[in-house]
Amino acid sequence: MHNLIQELRGNIRVFARVRPFLPGDGVSNDALPCVVPNGENTMKLLMGGDLSQVHTFSFDRVFPPSAGQDAVFTEISELVQSALDGYNVCLFSYGQTGSGKTHTMQGSGNGQMRGIIPRSIEQVGQYKEKLERDRGWKYEMFVSFIEIYNERIYDLLREKEKEDKKHEIKVNNYGRRFISDVKMIPLEPSNANSVEVIMKLAAKRRSVGATDMNTTSSRSHSVFTLHLTALHPENGQELRGSLNLVDLAGSERLQRSKATGDRAKETMAINKSLSCLSDVFLAINKKSNHIPFRNSKLTYLLQPSLSGDGKSLMLVNLSPTESSTHESLCSLRFASQVNKCELGRAISSIKDATVGLKSVNNITKVTKPRGTPKTLRASTKKRTTKNDSVTRNVRTRLGNSEKS
Repeated sequence: MHNLIQELRGNIRVFARVRPFLPGDGVSNDALPCVVPNGENTMKLLMGGDLSQVHTFSFDRVFPPSAGQDAVFTEISELVQSALDGYNVCLFSYGQTGSGKTHTMQGSGNGQMRGIIPRSIEQVGQYKEKLERDRGWKYEMFVSFIEIYNERIYDLLREKEKEDKKHEIKVNNYGRRFISDVKMIPLEPSNANSVEVIMKLAAKRRSVGATDMNTTSSRSHSVFTLHLTALHPENGQELRGSLNLVDLAGSERLQRSKATGDRAKETMAINKSLSCLSDVFLAINKKSNHIPFRNSKLTYLLQPSLSGDGKSLMLVNLSPTESSTHESLCSLRFASQVNKCELGRAISSIKDATVGLKSVNNITKVTKPRGTPKTLRASTKKRTTKNDSVTRNVRTRLGNSEKS
């Protein structure tokens, strides 16, 4: 019943995950976690020298330290599938530095430690095959992977090690948001090798640095986006969808991270952009007439997902250590505010192709790289004259919209 109400109201769903103790935490073998899940939907934060201060929080789902990557993904899998149904989907991984955000999103290896991104691509491939086989849809997919570092956009899939292009967030004539000159790679989601190549290249390009809180701290926000278009030649329908998987840079206090020089500048840029994200959620929660999306590149890029036409989920990651209780309290309070935000019920972008391409969602524009097909060609047998005409019109409009 709770999930149904959340769906109808369009609330941003929030999951909370507590990581286990790690060797670098410097705690004894009998140390007890200060963040304690209490059932599937509530958790307690224990603070104070004797841990007598108790703060209780409730979310859509809570994962204990023992929960593996597969358990987390199972809970979000339906949200991932929504992108193929024509929705604009966004999933944020939020939390302090060192709380396990990047592990949750990217993971490692090819087995059980894989994160949300590779698992999502695998599931998209399975669902795509089913929709094409059983329902007659024909899909075309591309991926982009960028990072926002010190309020500048970098392409994580660029060929050169050093970024030599300036990327800007723009809006085309159809109202769809896109990033200029970013590399788009055609994706066949069932090809596990190509997915692994993309992940390795992005990990190699991403900005990381060492602080007292995390030796491999992500110093940027990364945004993995799966852009997809589809047409149904027989029914004369078309859709656009997108799946945005966002690994936010970790919030941190300079007093604790001991960051200096460039690391200190990075910290200030990270905290400022996270503050802008907080301001957006606060304005949405208050139903303000003005939502400050333009205050940062992160919020401006993700505006379509947070404007009422998309589906969004935040996964807040938490450290179990006593030294992190202050950061954990801030993360949990922020997540609680996000959970109250009502975006309105999401609307699919599926449209009747016979009346023209007019997407409901302001979805990120998919610009095809050189050398790829100009239009989405459905390999179907020749049907009636009416359906042939519809198919030709759909292809023409899809091609024209991509170039705008």
